[in-house]
Amino acid sequence: MAYKNLILEKKDSIGFIKINRPQALNALNKDTLNELSKAVDELDKDSKLKVVILTGVGDKAFIAGADIKQMADLTSLEAKEFSKLGHDTLNKIEYSRLIFIAAINGYALGGGCETLMACDIAIAAKSAKIGQPEINLGVHPGFGGTQRLPRLVGRMKAKELMLTGRNIDANEAYEMGLVNMVVDDDKLMETAEKIAGKISSKSGIQTNFVKELVNKGADIDLNSALSLEISYFASSFSTRDQKEGMKAFIEKRKPEFKGK
Repeated sequence: MAYKNLILEKKDSIGFIKINRPQALNALNKDTLNELSKAVDELDKDSKLKVVILTGVGDKAFIAGADIKQMADLTSLEAKEFSKLGHDTLNKIEYSRLIFIAAINGYALGGGCETLMACDIAIAAKSAKIGQPEINLGVHPGFGGTQRLPRLVGRMKAKELMLTGRNIDANEAYEMGLVNMVVDDDKLMETAEKIAGKISSKSGIQTNFVKELVNKGADIDLNSALSLEISYFASSFSTRDQKEGMKAFIEKRKPEFKGK
């Protein structure tokens, strides 16, 4: 489909989603969320793809937040629908078989911070500013921030950030475990593509298994999560990729994974 607020690209086994509203600092309005949801569906159906890099167009913002101009006059019912749309869209990213890498250029505030937290790996440019400043607007995070942020950085730190509404720089985000690494601005996409390429060289079945196990295991008790790991591990031995990976190791060569 044609996209108005996104740029969708593919290169080998890597997909690219670029939020394309630089005039609004790539803020997420209803149309953009709908397009993002459809883009995730489109890429998920492409069996050649293993990884998606999500970023923003321009050098000022990854996603500066939800579109405040659109939200300002919402009724309670409309706000509920908008919040649900945000949740549904970010859940698609979190539970997609694809590995999502957030390449954070500039502002990642509010809905932008919530979007990066739904991804699997986050790489921040040194100029990035990250936060959940919704309380400054008389509301609180509505796209999952109150739940994902404590799971990533701990309850007390999450409450501090959400209650004060302060933004943090890339280095502080790294120190608290909100992003995986910080790189020079001009190295952001190069680094993201390098990591995406490395992940893409692995078994697509296993990258999906790892993502599912970590996500599902985080929400259940340890014993149940460990049992889930045993089940997935056993299933791995019914795949061609397992046979190829171990055979290649024994033969001291690079494996050729087929995702089967």
